[in-house]
Amino acid sequence: MSVGILLVTHSGIGPALLASAQRVLPRLPLRTEAFEVPFDADLDALLPAASGAMRRVDEGDGVLVLVDMYGASPSNLAARLSRIGTPVKRVAGANLPMLLRIMNYPEQSLPELQSTASVGGRNAVQLDDPT
Repeated sequence: MSVGILLVTHSGIGPALLASAQRVLPRLPLRTEAFEVPFDADLDALLPAASGAMRRVDEGDGVLVLVDMYGASPSNLAARLSRIGTPVKRVAGANLPMLLRIMNYPEQSLPELQSTASVGGRNAVQLDDPT
């Protein structure tokens, strides 16, 4: 078993991150899916479909949910997902280095993978100061 990865993002972001990761790693070692949340979304209406996406990636060790922006609709939907029974950990600020980093540690537990995602995202932010 392993942790599943669910990208819950505004429209266009999650699928683009997932497609880019698959270009770098054609066979992702963790079951991963992107779930898009439109800007005018009714979160109550989206919850069943988001729950279905979560169940599809869950292999029994829980699901790491990556959201694009804390406090926005995708983040709020992810918070609801975390209360329906499946073990869930969330990380906001999803980016490609974060996603690639977690794919390098498929053996990690859910709490470990949450930390790895956070570190991977933070370490990828670099200030380019040529002077």
